[in-house]
Amino acid sequence: MLTLKAINENREEIVRRLSKKHFDGQEIITRIVKLDAIRRETQTSLDSLLADINSLSRSIGSFMKEGKKEEAAAAREQVGKLKGTSSQLESKLKETEEEIGELLVTIPNLPHESVPEGKTPEDNIVERSGGVMPSLPESALPHWELAKKYDLIDFELGVKITGAGFPVYKGKGARLQRALINYFLDAARDAGYLEVQPPYLVNSESGFGTGQLPDKEGQMYHVGLDDLYLIPTSEVPITNMYRNVILEKEELPVRNTAYSACFRREAGSYGKDVRGLNRLHQFDKVEIVCIENPEDSYARLDEMVNHVQSLVQKLGLPWRILRLCGGDMSFTSALTFDFEVFSAAQERWLEVSSVSNFEDYQANRLKCRYRDVNRKTQLCHTLNGSALALPRVMAALLENNQTAEGIKIPDVLIPYCGFERIEG
Repeated sequence: MLTLKAINENREEIVRRLSKKHFDGQEIITRIVKLDAIRRETQTSLDSLLADINSLSRSIGSFMKEGKKEEAAAAREQVGKLKGTSSQLESKLKETEEEIGELLVTIPNLPHESVPEGKTPEDNIVERSGGVMPSLPESALPHWELAKKYDLIDFELGVKITGAGFPVYKGKGARLQRALINYFLDAARDAGYLEVQPPYLVNSESGFGTGQLPDKEGQMYHVGLDDLYLIPTSEVPITNMYRNVILEKEELPVRNTAYSACFRREAGSYGKDVRGLNRLHQFDKVEIVCIENPEDSYARLDEMVNHVQSLVQKLGLPWRILRLCGGDMSFTSALTFDFEVFSAAQERWLEVSSVSNFEDYQANRLKCRYRDVNRKTQLCHTLNGSALALPRVMAALLENNQTAEGIKIPDVLIPYCGFERIEG
């Protein structure tokens, strides 16, 4: 969330930048500034009052030693009155801080100056693209039919076991899935990321820390009895590893990678664009997460984007990178690049990754800090990206590589799969 310091010092600038996300912040920012003035005034009065109470309390002991019982009694009476007033001030301070906190979490992150204007995905800007578009015969099949033809994925069995959006991978389909996971993890480790294996369930504090709560409760599966949430991405547990942590500047950047299953309710998703692997409630993903100092975070973002680009290039998929416009960005992001691959049989682009810099927005919620060269604590910047999300990568690989002899496996995956082709 935004810091009070930033709001107080750059009020009009913040309102202007929020408008790029189509968020009218004038009223709420004005309210926060007024409440913060009340908070600071109340805190000053309380601190002064507590100092008076401490001074009077010390004098009581002195009066008693000197035999001045009347003065001691008067001091005790005064302390009692002051404590009553201090209790009122403490209640007022708590109420004010809570109201400020409730308002702060409703304000999205500020978009970076390079974020383009726009409201919808059509307003996103294509940064760069590459790869060769495959030429498929008219008889080419979409991946859900290929999955059935070669017995790779059973969508109906998943419905029987759980429900729609929970496919069962089988045989070479399961092996290809595992090959992708291992390839992505190895590539991340080779690029300098430390592999971790986080929990798939998180508490509400973790959901709040990375911004899923209170913004996205409807998209997360909630285990009510234990008040835990199934992770929508391993970004949540990985980033929360550094909640309430103070890092040394020399420890930055922190770079982690993890494979996890991801769980999203995707409420309201329907239609032809969600067939097969296009949109699932459970899916696999390899994530990269960085904790960085503010001076280097955008250079780190470029590095992460280049890493993801190298993955899609080596898979031989047609790809493009989009710089998201203000209206298509997430609540918590300052700048996001989306990766899409072309699905030849469906003749459409499929999103397979988002790589984002959150600047200090998450770090302020997490209290993730570092000590600068002057030994002062500063908020870190947090970044993450999908490297990569598997379902749509799998869909594009199956569709784009289908031939009369079967489905050809990209060269980079053959050592992981143990086979070169999927045949009937």
